[in-house]
Amino acid sequence: MREAKKILVVDDDPQVRDLLRDILEAEGYQVTPASGRAAMLQAIAGEVFDLITLDLGLAGVCGVELVRELCLSTETPVIIVSGRNDDYDRVVTLELGADDYILKPFNTRELSARVRAVLRRCAKATRRIAESRISAASVVTFHDYQLNTQTRKLSHISGAMVALTSAECRLLEVLIENSGRACTRDEITSRIKGRAWSPLDRSLDTLVARLRRKIEPDPGQPALLMSVRGIGYMMTVSAGLR
Repeated sequence: MREAKKILVVDDDPQVRDLLRDILEAEGYQVTPASGRAAMLQAIAGEVFDLITLDLGLAGVCGVELVRELCLSTETPVIIVSGRNDDYDRVVTLELGADDYILKPFNTRELSARVRAVLRRCAKATRRIAESRISAASVVTFHDYQLNTQTRKLSHISGAMVALTSAECRLLEVLIENSGRACTRDEITSRIKGRAWSPLDRSLDTLVARLRRKIEPDPGQPALLMSVRGIGYMMTVSAGLR
């Protein structure tokens, strides 16, 4: 029997939380409710979720900053479920990396369909990543670094370890795998997020900037992760497999 997908529902309105839980549990999902940021972080610390639904209007919290925090710290897909019918909120949260934006009040069938669509896209992305691991070799060398693709640990020739998030490691793998070739934004986003790139989506640029700060000798003048105008990004050094 297939294990039920786990969804974290974050909303400070108990009626909305209960409604979302009822809808999602009826679809066969395992639902954990959270009434605010603290409860959300506590739940994430103790469990791995397949999806998070997030209300932007949590009391005492900037919803946009919370989306930024989530998208930088976890690879779990995020669907915004909000009563804010504002283009700014919609554009900025999608730009930060949210996977969908659903306006309250919502249609039950549409919400269920959108949840299924996001989970399906992410499952496909995970399969593609697993199928396209960089060879059976476990160590990839590039510049002054070694990336262990099995343990996802990056080390410098000095012996120093470089901490990578899951998203940073996936991005690095994609670029090393295509070393010397410019990868389009759509190609990269599809590989690491399981969805097509949107011109409004700046999460890839943010991810590249974070990775540059960790591996470039001078992040302001990148020599490894190059921007290719009108296309996307390219790893300029050749990678070697061991």
